[in-house]
Amino acid sequence: MFLVVGLGNPGRQYERNRHNVGFMAADEVRSAFGLPDYKEKFSGVWTKGDALAVLKPQTYMNLSGDSVQPAAAFLKVPPKEIVVLHDELDIPFGDVRLKFGGGHAGHNGLRSIIERLGTPDFVRVRIGIGRPPPGFRGEVADYVLHDFDASERAELPDVLGRALDAVKRVLTDGTSAAMKHTNTANQKKK
Repeated sequence: MFLVVGLGNPGRQYERNRHNVGFMAADEVRSAFGLPDYKEKFSGVWTKGDALAVLKPQTYMNLSGDSVQPAAAFLKVPPKEIVVLHDELDIPFGDVRLKFGGGHAGHNGLRSIIERLGTPDFVRVRIGIGRPPPGFRGEVADYVLHDFDASERAELPDVLGRALDAVKRVLTDGTSAAMKHTNTANQKKK
């Protein structure tokens, strides 16, 4: 059993924010695997098939671990079989990369999950949103809580497709092989 977790913030005002790309990718996974509609549980919404569960914490980003840890415990999923889909400032928009373990790099959702699981050893599908462009007025937090712009929205289906492909590869080929493929061949076409 794998637990795929999409990170984001609940509520209509956040739906199209850069910070919610993890929720968007989780919806792609649910749809691609033909899983039932989401139901409320674990301070989130989730769905489950035979070998895969998908969870979208509804705790707001900074408390994501308060949803992930109880879901993982209930499903008896070890951390190495948790796949977290999240936005990544340090990766250019459109790039999708896989990572196993490591720090939180200032991402509060990851920080919360690491704290609640007691380990950083889970899979991360890092969906690049890039840094704020020159001239952006506001803090980084303002940038991630803005909607994708028109050109990004046009590319988003392809980006989400590559995130889905990364998840499928983790499930079928294992984390190491999936990382090798995703991190070399699956970057945004320049």
